[in-house]
Amino acid sequence: MKVDGKDMRPIWFDMASETVQVIDQRFLPHKLIIKNLYTVDDTIHAIKEMVVRGAPLIGATGALGVYISLVQENNKGADNDYLVSECQRLKDARPTAMNLFWGVDRVLSAALKTQNYKTRVKAALDEALVIVEEEAVNCEKIGAFGMPIIKEISKQKKGEPVNILTHCNAGWLACIEYGTATAPVYTAFDNNIDVHVWVDETRPLNQGSRLTAWELGKHGVNHTIITDNAGGHLMQHGMVDLVIVGTDRTTRAGDVANKIGTYLKALAAKDNNIPFYVALPSSTFDWDITDGIADIPIEERDPEEIRYVQGLCQGKIQKVLIPPETSNAANHAFDVTPARLVTGFITERGICRATQEDIMSLFPEKNNDKE
Repeated sequence: MKVDGKDMRPIWFDMASETVQVIDQRFLPHKLIIKNLYTVDDTIHAIKEMVVRGAPLIGATGALGVYISLVQENNKGADNDYLVSECQRLKDARPTAMNLFWGVDRVLSAALKTQNYKTRVKAALDEALVIVEEEAVNCEKIGAFGMPIIKEISKQKKGEPVNILTHCNAGWLACIEYGTATAPVYTAFDNNIDVHVWVDETRPLNQGSRLTAWELGKHGVNHTIITDNAGGHLMQHGMVDLVIVGTDRTTRAGDVANKIGTYLKALAAKDNNIPFYVALPSSTFDWDITDGIADIPIEERDPEEIRYVQGLCQGKIQKVLIPPETSNAANHAFDVTPARLVTGFITERGICRATQEDIMSLFPEKNNDKE
């Protein structure tokens, strides 16, 4: 995607310095800072502290983290136990996003196929970069499959703007290119369909108002920032035509774990007969579980993220305390939306209903007869 006319991704491998580089998303939209990842500890910090965030991007970062483990200063060459241990540390960085485990395990498997150190390093880097490109292509396909949904609504509205509500940031900053939830939006916009996006703040870290608004603005997409709790009101008054969100882990039966607050949006959409779609690449499915509420671990993050809000004040990025200093806070990062509230999934292979039968019909190779 382009930022001020320049092609940019949230993660890339700089060939000249042989270094993994990322956009430090903690400082957007006010500062564009590039951060180098030299060690596994750097990579874990980036994932934990949301320097990088979003399921596909976390997966890509974890994948490149396997390569980093092999070339960091304290590496132990082709020591299998060391590599497996470093990969486990990477996977432990965050508990909910399926892509992290998938990306790390896939590169680890490629690396373990050889005992020669130089060959192992090359295998890890090559596989990680393949993952990066695959995820970019998958998001482009999500956009192509999702765009007709928007086009049909535009036709029904006789060309008037299609109002799309999204939650958190499931754009290219959370992926590699295009995004998941935003991919159909960008594709529709690029095909001259009039779209308008309701961007909710997404407390506590405001990934909607900080990140989604920033990237939509850079692309020229019309959008309006709203409070987290405004979505239901807008739906009641006919101001939302479609809801599209992303996901951090989705079960083979269609339950969806996504940024906290997604469940409430789904309930409001259901009550107002508004289509509620979830956009995701296949790397986000957890093929081993069916009950999202029981089996998906929900990350609880530092309560300080709730207690403080970060913003720009007189040219400086500052944090301010919101509640009384003595008040407790709880910071559940995700919730689970039951499959019954989901209209459908937009994937790189097409659109399906949120049922195990339909999901597995798109991905028959994943059908391992688990119930």
